[in-house]
Amino acid sequence: MSVTARGLPDVPHSPLADTVVERLTSVYAAAADPERAAALRAYMRDAAPFLGLTSPDRRALSRTVLAGVPRPGEPDLAAIALRCRRLPEREYHYFAVDLLRRHVTKCSSGLLPVVRHLLTTVSWWDTVDPLSVHVVGGLVAADRDLTAETDAWIGDADRRLVRAALLHQLRYKERTDTGRLFSYCLRQGGHDDFFVRKAIGWCLREYARTGPDAVRAFVAEHGRRLAPLSVREALRNTGP
Repeated sequence: MSVTARGLPDVPHSPLADTVVERLTSVYAAAADPERAAALRAYMRDAAPFLGLTSPDRRALSRTVLAGVPRPGEPDLAAIALRCRRLPEREYHYFAVDLLRRHVTKCSSGLLPVVRHLLTTVSWWDTVDPLSVHVVGGLVAADRDLTAETDAWIGDADRRLVRAALLHQLRYKERTDTGRLFSYCLRQGGHDDFFVRKAIGWCLREYARTGPDAVRAFVAEHGRRLAPLSVREALRNTGP
């Protein structure tokens, strides 16, 4: 499968995924809180139904689900993530994101089609951002050939892929490819979506912790091509 494939990735055969998903649905469902679920669904603008689990409770339950199971391999991770995404409640999607984050350093570029699918289906900031920063970022850091994929994403019509391309270097610090970072920001500087404009400011602001002079110089030269929101966010960490 190409890493830019747009179709639904195949769910690998995984007995471990069978065990984990069976445990997960049982343990999570038993702790559901319908009243909190309704409030969460409204807060997230009806992006998905919820079970109503708080984040601390969900993480504790996840530890119960994973207790005693073997370390998952990449096919197991892909199978669990894709099967979780097929479940309607948002907490199952969070479980998949958390699991991928935990094991991304053991994964290859072959996982990217799965991550792309997660980014572009039932998506909101609550899953797009951690997938972009921690999973896409981790995969690209391990295999720089994947920059060809983020180069394609930055020009994609799907704003979620644009945001993912912008944010994937967010934790790179001194390892940041500044040429790519700045070119991505310019490429989408006039984007009409709030979340893209915010992402431009966010990735520049974060890099300014490492290279404040570079960010100041970039904004001074190209600020007119960026949205005011992006400029304000970019300069927060550059000092007086």
